[in-house]
Amino acid sequence: MEMTFWDHLEELRWTLFRILIALFIFAIAAFVAMPWLFDTIILGPAKSDFFVYRYLCEWSQQIEFLPDFCGTTHTIGMINIDLTSQFFRHLSTSGWVAFVLICPYILFEVWRYISPALYENERKNVRWVFLFGSLMFFTGCAVGYVVIFPMTLQFLYTYSLSDVIHNEISLDSYMDNFLMLILAMGLIFELPLLSWLLSQFGILKKSFFRKYRRIAIVLLLVAAAIITPTGDPFTLALVFFPLYGLYELSIFFVKADPIETD
Repeated sequence: MEMTFWDHLEELRWTLFRILIALFIFAIAAFVAMPWLFDTIILGPAKSDFFVYRYLCEWSQQIEFLPDFCGTTHTIGMINIDLTSQFFRHLSTSGWVAFVLICPYILFEVWRYISPALYENERKNVRWVFLFGSLMFFTGCAVGYVVIFPMTLQFLYTYSLSDVIHNEISLDSYMDNFLMLILAMGLIFELPLLSWLLSQFGILKKSFFRKYRRIAIVLLLVAAAIITPTGDPFTLALVFFPLYGLYELSIFFVKADPIETD
C-alpha cells in the first residue's frame, strides 16, 4: 500500500518521538553514573596514570626513534569559576553521553524509516551500511579519546609563552575541547558512509577520489598537523594514517564510473 505525504509525516513524527524517548532514558542513566564517568573516563586523560601515557612511555623506551613520552608525570588540576557550571555540565554531559550511546539506534530508526521505499536488495545493502556507520562512529570516538585528545591536552597544557604564566584549566574549557575533538573524530570517521550516500545520488564517483588523491594527501597532512600541534612525526603519523585510510576506504563504497568495470 502506497503511503501518502501525511502518512510519511506521521511516521517521521513517531520516529523522532522514539529517538527522543531513547535519548531521555539514556540521559537519565548517564546522569546517575556521571560521577563515576567523570572520574574514570572523562578526566582520565588529565591524570598522569592514564593508560595511554603508560603504554607510550614503554614504547618510547623500547623504540629509539619515538619521542620521549615518559615526561607525563603530572595530573592536570582544574578550577571552576562559575557557581552553576558544575551542575549544568552534569546535565549537558549526560545528554552528550546519551547521544553517543544511542547513535546506533538513531541510525536504525533512520534505516527503518527509509527502508519501505527501497527494493529488497537495496534494503540488505543499506542495513549493512548503517551497521558499518555505527561501528565507524564509535571507532572515531575511540581514536579521539585515546590519541587526539590526550596528545592535544598535554601539548596545550605544557605550552607556555613565559615562565611567569601558569596554566590553570577551567572545567568548561576542558569539557569543550574534550567533546569537540572526540565528536569531531566520530563524525570524520563517517566519511565512507557519507561518500556512499553521495554516490547513491550520483554526486561522487571513483574517478573523483583517484583524480584528487595527491591533493587529498596534502590536505590530510595539513589537517593532521592542525589536529596534533605537537610537531613530532610519530604523533603526526598517528593521526594522518587513519585519515588517509578513511579516504581509501571511501573509494570502496563509491560507485564506479560508467566506463569502469571495477
